[in-house]
Formats: sequence, C-alpha cells, structure tokens
Amino acid sequence: MTTDKEQYKVHAEPFYQPQGDEVELYEAAYAARLPVMVKGPTGCGKSRFVEHMAWKLGKPLITVACNEDMTASDLVGRYLLDANGTRWLDGPLTTAARIGAICYLDEVVEARQDTTVVIHPLTDHRRTLPLDKKGELIEAHADFQLVISYNPGYQSLMKDLKQSTKQRFAAFEFDYPLPEVETSIVAKETGIDTELAAKLVTIGGAARNLKGHGLDEGISTRLLTYAAALIKGGVEAKAACRMALVRPITDDVDIRDTLDHAIDATFS
Repeated sequence: MTTDKEQYKVHAEPFYQPQGDEVELYEAAYAARLPVMVKGPTGCGKSRFVEHMAWKLGKPLITVACNEDMTASDLVGRYLLDANGTRWLDGPLTTAARIGAICYLDEVVEARQDTTVVIHPLTDHRRTLPLDKKGELIEAHADFQLVISYNPGYQSLMKDLKQSTKQRFAAFEFDYPLPEVETSIVAKETGIDTELAAKLVTIGGAARNLKGHGLDEGISTRLLTYAAALIKGGVEAKAACRMALVRPITDDVDIRDTLDHAIDATFS
C-alpha cells in the first residue's frame, strides 16, 4: 500500500534549467532546514524550481495554492462530521509537518495575513505547529521544510507580507531567463526547433519592455511554451502567438495592436 510520503513524491524529473547557483543554494538551505521564500514574476519558473528541488532531494512535496478565502483551518485542519460523529482531518500544512514533506505555499500573499501567522512557529527554532482546536502540539518531522512564493510586482499595502513573516525566510529572487537560456527552455520543454523558440522569446521580450507602460506583467515563459505547443500542434505561428501571448495579458487595443505588429514583424 502506498505510504503518505510516496503519495506526495515527485517521481518524474520536472525539467528545470538553472540560471545561476540557485540549485546549490537551495540544497544548502534544505540541509540547514531553513524556510525558503521564492520571489519573481508570474510564470518565470518559481513553482517548477520547487518541484525540481523536491524531486532532486527525493522529498515529498505538498503544494497549496493560496487564495483570499483560505482560512487557518484550511491549512492546519478541522473537525468534520460523519456518520460516526466527529473526526479530525489534517490540513496540508499539518500533513507536511507530520510526514516530513516540503510544504509549498504558492502565492502566499493571496492568503489573509491572519491565516499566514499560523506558519510562524514552524519557521523558527521551535519548528512546531499548535493545533489549538485539537489541543495538540506537533513537532515538525526532521525532513520538513516550508517554502513560500509570491510575485513582488503585485505588492500593495493590502497584499504584502509583514516584516515579521518575511524575516523568517531565506529568499531567492527569480526573473525571466536571459534570451538564450529562455530559448533553450522553450525548445526543450516543447520539442520545437531553436530558431522558432528564439522568435517566440523575441516577442516575449518586446512585451516585457512594455511593463509599467500599459502592461502590469510581460509575457511569461509559461505562455511562450503555450504558443510553442500550439504551433507544434499545427496552428499557424501568428495565430498561435496572438492566442497564447497577447490576448491573455491585455484588453488594451493599442497595446494589443503593438504586440500584434511585433508578431507580424517576427514572422514576416
């Protein structure tokens, strides 16, 4: 029978192209069981990096997609009613702490600040998780690690981490890869040729230059792989780029036309 740990293992290697020494630094952080914060724009590879490291270290990974409706009970657990009365159901954070998994809270700033406070005892010397409703104090498994991610581009007074939370983590700052690296990523991820991948990366760069000038975010590496997949599937290149690269990121007619012209020029 599959154990809890095996259930959460990443069994196939997720492709990740290192951009620097982040792999070695993460290994050092895990060896010291430091909590880790991963910052960077949408679709730049933050989640893929965490998945890759969980695979490389051979550790279970429990991912939580944070949202504004998430409560502390969603993280730690709650009592449920069933035919036999009440029973306790562990939340993902509690499960990770019990079995020694890496718990990854994706886009943590989307969660309410009163919810994220529950992680504090797990991120210092205590490495404990109090289950107040159950009257239990969990000592985190020796292999447990907490990882959070967020996009600094969307920070605001209402959506940011408190300093009391930030200063509990070692941090990595991610950005979109250099063009030659991103070209190899898109080609490797989708199986398209390097020349076509380079053209898609050129369009991505044009959009990123508009960030702060009408665009909140540029075209992500993720969207570049979407366009590549469409083209590989037989969709005409310009149509694939408009569908995957331009229409998802803007409704502004002028910016859309600017990016459409860049696509036409690239694939003329």
